[in-house]
Amino acid sequence: MPKLKKGLVQIYTGTGKGKTTAALGLAFRAAGHGYKTKIIQFMKGRINYGELRAAGKFPSLIRIVQSGRPDFVDRRNPAEIDIALAQKAIGLAEKELEKNRVDILVLDEIICALDFKLVSLKQVKGLIRQKPASMELVLTGRSAPKSLYPLADLVTEMKEVKHYWKKKVMGRKGIEF
Repeated sequence: MPKLKKGLVQIYTGTGKGKTTAALGLAFRAAGHGYKTKIIQFMKGRINYGELRAAGKFPSLIRIVQSGRPDFVDRRNPAEIDIALAQKAIGLAEKELEKNRVDILVLDEIICALDFKLVSLKQVKGLIRQKPASMELVLTGRSAPKSLYPLADLVTEMKEVKHYWKKKVMGRKGIEF
């Protein structure tokens, strides 16, 4: 049974690094208090992300489900499989909201899936409206439409000021994945 008395809606968006990391930090902080978190990752699959290993150390408190391919999605022409996997993730989120067995539900990269037209704005708004009163709902991803802001209790826009990728520093184990 969920422990939170009142859950809110949080959105982490923007061009800067750290949206998923912020959501994961929230999940691990909550685990320290015995709260249960489920993280559904849109557009991510089968890559050995460090968060998968770390969450595996707390199986009764943090569960991560990936719904995506390990490949990049073509924003201009997404493959049918990418759309199907994003729709599968929407279905998982709907079931999780209906079951109401976790304190926090993180929909990681759902906003990116929205931007890539793998899911619809109507679906995302529907998930927010379906949120049980005692559940915290966190949505992450670049390019959140401003029309989502009134439905959220917290919106954080992470702004890139400087990034080492511009110096050709690629993703590093333990830092980016």
